[in-house]
Amino acid sequence: MPGSGSRAARPGPLSPMCPSTPLLEAETSLPHPGRHLCSWTRPGLGPSWASSVVFQSCRSCHLLFRAGAMVPHLVPRQLVRLFRWQVACARGASVQPRTWAAASRIPSLLSPWGAMGTSRLVCRSSSSTSPCAPEVVLTQERYPVTRLPFSVVSEEDLEAFERIIPGRVVTDPEVLEASNVDWLRTVRGGSKVLLRPRTSQEVAHILRYCHERNLAVNPQGGNTGMVGGSVPVFDEIILSTAQMNQVISFHSVSGTLVCQAGCVLEELSRYVEERGFVMPLDLGAKGSCHIGGNVATNAGGLRFLRYGSLHGTVLGLEVVLADGTILNCLTSLRKDNTGYDLKQLFIGSEGTLGVITAVSIQCPPKPTAVNVAFLGCPGFAEVLQTFSSCRGLLGEILSAYEFMDAECMRLVTHHLCLTSPVQESPFYVLIETSGSRAEHDAEKLSDFLEQVLSSGLVTDGTVATDQMKLKGTVTCTSM
Repeated sequence: MPGSGSRAARPGPLSPMCPSTPLLEAETSLPHPGRHLCSWTRPGLGPSWASSVVFQSCRSCHLLFRAGAMVPHLVPRQLVRLFRWQVACARGASVQPRTWAAASRIPSLLSPWGAMGTSRLVCRSSSSTSPCAPEVVLTQERYPVTRLPFSVVSEEDLEAFERIIPGRVVTDPEVLEASNVDWLRTVRGGSKVLLRPRTSQEVAHILRYCHERNLAVNPQGGNTGMVGGSVPVFDEIILSTAQMNQVISFHSVSGTLVCQAGCVLEELSRYVEERGFVMPLDLGAKGSCHIGGNVATNAGGLRFLRYGSLHGTVLGLEVVLADGTILNCLTSLRKDNTGYDLKQLFIGSEGTLGVITAVSIQCPPKPTAVNVAFLGCPGFAEVLQTFSSCRGLLGEILSAYEFMDAECMRLVTHHLCLTSPVQESPFYVLIETSGSRAEHDAEKLSDFLEQVLSSGLVTDGTVATDQMKLKGTVTCTSM
């Protein structure tokens, strides 16, 4: 893994993202002959700042999993994480608005929000653009990167792909342009081929062929990532998981969901909620992000405080390695203490170890009583103290705690045309409670709010219990 197991280090070139900070070049070994990774870390910042690098498949052990094409020490992690999961949509598609009943200012902190009309929330999907939007500069022109000696896709390769996935090989430049540009429209690749497999076997055939032909591959889901890791840098083949969107099974007693990696998070949430459960993960991009990308990046989300990370809620994975080998760890048994827990290697690996094709995840029961409080705090110290009081007084019903500063609120109200439900404050806090008894939860929340108001930790606030307003508030803070 990048940033771990360093054996030798030497000063590297300056990072394009931070010209004044040198990088250290280090070689890292995996516990297997022939598996090697190289990582570049910033002095003093540790593994979290390790740069992503480009790897060719190791033919001696048939592992290694980045199929990109650039000189490693010139590419910072924030620029490119090829073979990383993200989420994708077609560029040029109109962004669908959502309506949110904005909360009215009310004198009582504990009364529900009053609707004062509707505002529009932009649904974050893919990179959308108007006809007059400026063209995004190619990544290879914007950054000093060099293509590694991978093969170029030929007509024979296209014919081979067509035999593997008939009718799902895309070479239309207009269609490809959407997959070549990231959601923030900051980086752009030059891929000429988009492949849309539907099964793990098709993914295995594709990767096996690319491994033998030394072709670079860039997996892509919904393309809502914020760091450009879902788009190619040069002419890598884009491997889209958008059509791998089937639910395989759901156990109504244990709440275990098994699905393909291309399933959209919001659709999965709707599916399990109809059956009395919820997904342990909730994101602002849930309308288009894929569960495979969530797992590969170990996404946290709004429910992290209640249900923990995906390292705990994911029960099993199916992964295709770079040589086309299918690694089946798709167990649905929660209490599994047998052997190595291989799935943990792929959770958060960002595609560097393989392509996740299916996920088994534990879904908790759906809470019957949900409340959301939106509060204003006079300072960051008060935000921290409010959190401490929140954990102590709300206990087991606390499911989310998020904060934002005044500048974030200004951007939200300006760009999303929303009205702040509380008076202007330096900081804002969103608290969500989830339980099984509405009266019990309301009483605990009332005691908590009374204490933080009387102590001066909170200067203003409002509470929502209506489901539409609950979803609108949470979506606002997760954008």
